[in-house]
Amino acid sequence: MEGLNKTTSSVFILQGLSNAFYLQVICFIVFLVMYLITLSGNLLLITVVWINPTLQTPMYFFLSHLSFIDICFSSTIVPKILVNTLSRDRSISLWGCAAQMYFSLALGSTECIILAVMAYDRFAAICRPLHYTTIMSKKLCIALAAGSWSFSFTNSAIHVVLTFQLPYCRSHHINHFFCEMPPFFRLSCKDTWLNEIAMYISASIIAMFSFFLTLISYIHIISTILQIRSSCRRHKAFSTCASHLTVVVLYYGTIMFMYLRPRSRYSPETDKTVSILYTTVTPMLNPIIYSMRNKDVKGTIRKKIGKM
Repeated sequence: MEGLNKTTSSVFILQGLSNAFYLQVICFIVFLVMYLITLSGNLLLITVVWINPTLQTPMYFFLSHLSFIDICFSSTIVPKILVNTLSRDRSISLWGCAAQMYFSLALGSTECIILAVMAYDRFAAICRPLHYTTIMSKKLCIALAAGSWSFSFTNSAIHVVLTFQLPYCRSHHINHFFCEMPPFFRLSCKDTWLNEIAMYISASIIAMFSFFLTLISYIHIISTILQIRSSCRRHKAFSTCASHLTVVVLYYGTIMFMYLRPRSRYSPETDKTVSILYTTVTPMLNPIIYSMRNKDVKGTIRKKIGKM
């Protein structure tokens, strides 16, 4: 991180979402409610998987990872949004900004890969049921999870170092609500083509590859579902796939829109709206769509409430 010392200031100013007081209050309440739902929903899922031995399967193993990522992802960004929304001082230190960028980028990348791995797990379970336990062995699951985390955090470190090696002499007011690469490129007085190429390559490898792997998995899944004779079972399977694909498309779509656009298409207000979707909305929806509709999870919750 030696490149961090090359910037001309040790403080950045996050301009936030709005300067109108009534909008700030509304934003504070909305983000606080969404953050609490994100924390409670994902913590509940992790707890349910941990206490129920029947949920010790590859699918719930990756769901637990996804929930942990969502908790950390939201906690990296939302608390700072809440503070800045009602505070006059919206400054963030150089190292604080670098840390926020590092963890948000790393966790976002990990979520992309984990979503793709989950889609592959569902493909193996539905399309290769007789070989499922052999394909998704415990060793492979651990290797996939560890590889996702390691690759994403290494990739993030490279981008953060490259980003903070740039000199920021135009302004230190960031027209965004958290530290993210694209808004930073517009502040630099140096040509950022190398940073942008590195960002495009990284986003293509992680987001697009993960998206296409997920899409291919679901094409095979839907093809298999169409062969099911029971209309009730077929409808149930389609309903689950539609829910999963909704979140996947929302998350991958916003990530690719943010990181794969040409520089001429950047718009601060659009960036803020798109960023809200994948930093706060998706982490809140994931435990609901991926697990709370699951009868095993709901059954475990009912049993524990009944005992209490």
